[in-house]
Amino acid sequence: MNVQETLQTYIEATNTHDFENVRQVLHEDALFWFTSQICRTHDEIQAYFESTWAIIKEEVYSAVDIRWLHADEQSATCVYVYQYEGYYEGKLISGSGRATNVFAKTDDGWKLIHEHLSKLA
Repeated sequence: MNVQETLQTYIEATNTHDFENVRQVLHEDALFWFTSQICRTHDEIQAYFESTWAIIKEEVYSAVDIRWLHADEQSATCVYVYQYEGYYEGKLISGSGRATNVFAKTDDGWKLIHEHLSKLA
C-alpha cells in the first residue's frame, strides 16, 4: 500500500468508529495534536477519538484539498482540509479545519506518526 492509500485507509478506519481499525494505521510512537489536547499514546488517542464519537453521533470524517508537501522512501507529509458531519444532541452539524499528517515507513508499511488538527475560525 502506498502512502496515499494509507491516508485513505486511515480516513475509512476513522469512519468505522472502531478504534481498533484506526490503530492498524498508527505508528507505535504516534503523536496527535488537537485544538484542545495533545495525545502522546495510543490510549490517549483512543480516548479522544471515542469521546468525539460519543458526542458527535454518526460522524463522517473526510479530507479535501489534499496536498503532499514531501514524500520519499522513509517519510511523507500532507496537509488538507478536514470536514466532519454528524449529529450533536439530535441536530445535524458540520464543520471543518486544517490537518497535517506525517507518515513514516516501517517494516509493516506506512504508518501515521503525527496528526495536527486545528479548527477553522
